[in-house]
Amino acid sequence: MATKKLQKNDIFEELTNLLKKDERLVSQDGVLLKNQTQELARKNDAALLKLLLSDKATKQHFFFEVEKTLIFDKEKFIRFVSNKQFLPDSYTAFKNKIGLTVGDEYVSESKEVVLAWPYKDCILEGGMTKEDQKRDEIFYNETLAPDDINRLLDAKVFTNLKRIDKKGEHKLSGFNRDEKGTIKDNLIIKGNNLLALASLKKEFAGKVKLIYIDPPYGKDADTFYNDSFKTSTWLTFMKNRLDLAKNFLLPEGSIFVQISDKNEGNLRLLLDAVFGPENFINKITVRTKSPSGFQTVNPGVFEVAEYILIYGKEKGSWTYNSQYIKTDYDDNYSSYIINKQDDPTKWKIIDLSEHVSNKNGFSSVKEAKIKLGKYELNAKVADFALINAESVFRLTAIGDAGKDTVGIAMESKNNKNQVYVVKRDQKIGDRYLLNGQEIAFYSKKVRNLDGELTSSIQLTNIWSDISWEGIASEGGVVLKGGKKPERLIRRIIDLGSNKNDIVLDFFAGAGTTLAVAHKIDRQYIGIEQMNYIHDLPESRLKNVIQGDQTGISKIVNWQGGGDFVYMELAKWNEEWIEKITKAKTSKELAKLWDEMKETAFLSYKVDPKTIDANVKDFVDLSIADQKKFLIECLDKNQLYVNLSEIEDKEYGVSKEDVRLNKEFYGQ
Repeated sequence: MATKKLQKNDIFEELTNLLKKDERLVSQDGVLLKNQTQELARKNDAALLKLLLSDKATKQHFFFEVEKTLIFDKEKFIRFVSNKQFLPDSYTAFKNKIGLTVGDEYVSESKEVVLAWPYKDCILEGGMTKEDQKRDEIFYNETLAPDDINRLLDAKVFTNLKRIDKKGEHKLSGFNRDEKGTIKDNLIIKGNNLLALASLKKEFAGKVKLIYIDPPYGKDADTFYNDSFKTSTWLTFMKNRLDLAKNFLLPEGSIFVQISDKNEGNLRLLLDAVFGPENFINKITVRTKSPSGFQTVNPGVFEVAEYILIYGKEKGSWTYNSQYIKTDYDDNYSSYIINKQDDPTKWKIIDLSEHVSNKNGFSSVKEAKIKLGKYELNAKVADFALINAESVFRLTAIGDAGKDTVGIAMESKNNKNQVYVVKRDQKIGDRYLLNGQEIAFYSKKVRNLDGELTSSIQLTNIWSDISWEGIASEGGVVLKGGKKPERLIRRIIDLGSNKNDIVLDFFAGAGTTLAVAHKIDRQYIGIEQMNYIHDLPESRLKNVIQGDQTGISKIVNWQGGGDFVYMELAKWNEEWIEKITKAKTSKELAKLWDEMKETAFLSYKVDPKTIDANVKDFVDLSIADQKKFLIECLDKNQLYVNLSEIEDKEYGVSKEDVRLNKEFYGQ
């Protein structure tokens, strides 16, 4: 393996020196022109081919023989020249020098697994709050090809398990299960969400009714550390997790993914690939802010919307829980039946505004408008219509009419102001016709929504009725940037689940999904790998249990109670990653490297002696590149303790944790 890597490094250097002999490929300051080299290769430039054939190593590397004829492997050559290991930056040059490369291919294979470790690239400064810190969250990522993965996605050991209820925190004695043996506890888990999902798969696969995630939007160029493939890295990061998440859904289950403009199109294609375009349900447009008071700095209209993409596991099995939203009084409902209790043929119908004006002591609508004002009169009409909705109506065209109904409609058209009744099944209700049209009662638009009798319309795919103002302190935790209103999450959970169903959010963030699920009687699982899990979702859920009255609490009459189980993935190499990211100086990193050589699980590609022999080149790297390199030296299959090694004394898993893990995994 080492010989092959050295040979590859040799060909890098040899090709560079060879190409510099062609003046067309060198800039005035002596830099090799990659693009020009690729362009000439695409054209099968004779001088370039002659140059490559003049050297034994390049001839062997980029040409192959077919029936004694040499063929130029153009694609291989272009791939080679395009690769960042050829004419590398200082970081890549160092990696090449010590032999730490990704396999034998120049470009990583498909089906990568991207692991991401979020960390803060600055310390808290004066006046900064946690939402500022979260905005600065960036990700170290590493792409692992299939050959590098062996036990990465094996079940992991859980530790620090505790039950939290109204009386406080308690050591976990065991898990609650239903009659089918499924764990019924609410769970909040700290750890890498890709690995946590893999660990939960055995217990919860095929049991989750609804998944809601608000993932990183991938909107900034440095959101993921990858020099060339920012978008592809984000897509790989998401696909790994969505592929796993799909396994959790019931056949009638669904996933809701929230995203901004930047990656909405890419996400749609990705979800099509994972769930199938035939399982697409809706794209919801959500107004998240108002343009008033803002000034856009980018060309184009001001952006106020985000999007929620909804897919079913099996769309045909998905059941939509109908929802309605509040709306203003529709003044087309302008007629009023004075004697609704009488036989319909004897109904007395008058103008609604006229009736309300008379009830308020005015002789006409005109007088009421003059003395009350137009808006005050309209308000009184709206209030009256709401209370007397069974007697207020408008006329609409007759739809879905049989021959009998058409005949009666024609008769009613010819007999003005006479109400006709078309008898129908009691479940549907009789149909009332007037002047050739159907009577539509206002009562069909009036509903009790959140304890208030109000006019309503059916929910559409444009949501502009939920306010995002004043939600910063919902749940007793502060997170201004990225926090979602509890009313929004409640609508989503109500749309796709029922009481006691399981809801999953593996980007738990501020814990809104978990808090809402707790208040409306859903079982939930939340995953978050950041340390603010204690300040945000965990703290928020503690507030919920104590009777938090923010968000949707008053609407749903939340009084507190319930509990949840907190647990963490037991760290191993993850501990080293945290130490590396927290280090401030090269001296600290050098000390960590000495410790890592003794106790960390290093990648099989790493030769500590080679690294130590090139320590000067390492010191010359930036602090960020030193951290990146040390993280790459770690074996990513050993980030957390694997369940299969739970009783290995080297990992120090306590007897109690061994017992609880065996109970959790049903061993």
